[in-house]
Amino acid sequence: QVQLVESGGGLVQAGGSLRLSCAASGSFFSIGNMGWYRQAPGKQRELVATITSTSASNTNYADSVKGRFTISRDNAKNTVYLQMNSLKPEDTAVYYCNARVTVQRSYGLTQRDYWGQGTQVTVSS
Repeated sequence: QVQLVESGGGLVQAGGSLRLSCAASGSFFSIGNMGWYRQAPGKQRELVATITSTSASNTNYADSVKGRFTISRDNAKNTVYLQMNSLKPEDTAVYYCNARVTVQRSYGLTQRDYWGQGTQVTVSS
């Protein structure tokens, strides 16, 4: 079993900062791309940022967060982070961690996506 556990959400005033963390645990062969998604009330889940597993750690951001959010990862700790600065009320949402994980099965290696349970971020105006 693979688990993704998020932490770091909370209530912050507009203009403030928060840092989200997501740690993967369990039995797996490797972790590939990781990312953060968010879902606001009444809206669909949307991509916030992703980061590759290569040494280059290529990143991708939603236009709405470019220049304010930074995604990073620590492969030794199987953890991905999201530093959120200059937060706005429209950033209010439940933030979910995602990871593409390779696991060992009896028939070989297989990949699947895992999701965290979500962490609430609320930005007050």
